[in-house]
Amino acid sequence: MRKIKTLLFSLTFFYLVLEHSFSILIMSKDQSNICHSKTFETLYNTYSKDLRRFIFFKTQDIDKAEDILQETFIKLWDNCGKVTYEKTKSYLYTVATNTFLNTVKHEKVVRKHQQQISSLETNESPEFIMLEKEFMDKLERTINALPEKQKEVFLLNRIEKKRYQDIAEQLDISVKAVEKRMHLALVVMRKEIGNV
Repeated sequence: MRKIKTLLFSLTFFYLVLEHSFSILIMSKDQSNICHSKTFETLYNTYSKDLRRFIFFKTQDIDKAEDILQETFIKLWDNCGKVTYEKTKSYLYTVATNTFLNTVKHEKVVRKHQQQISSLETNESPEFIMLEKEFMDKLERTINALPEKQKEVFLLNRIEKKRYQDIAEQLDISVKAVEKRMHLALVVMRKEIGNV
């Protein structure tokens, strides 16, 4: 009888230990699931301050920095099932950088458009203005059609005027990888547009 009680106690203890281990495993899995609201909130609290500073350093405009920060976390939430917990920081900085680059590109297009309007008041022919607009549209479409990694390197180099070494450090890749991405991007750009 005593052996049976000892055996029952051992089995009960083993069951409790097993159940506790399983609950810890499930809990840690939930905590690393970005789609879990508490985890997302923790990630926001962990990274938002530094990310805001990073974006502000680039934009020098607090309102733009806030907009880009919000858009970055919205994209994280939209893609929470695809992003692993361990890659969250890298994902956030990449999305913030790409959003910033797209903003810069958009502002350049707006400035070009404004210049075109003001050039109407000068002696530029309507044909020239139309050709220039078509070229800018084609350039924008070609850049947008590049694969994301090539586009990112192209914009960092051609828009932000960053050296390959700086791009490699920012993206945490080798200089060779930057060179390859830039080469592939330029091949497409030259084929579609000519020398860029």
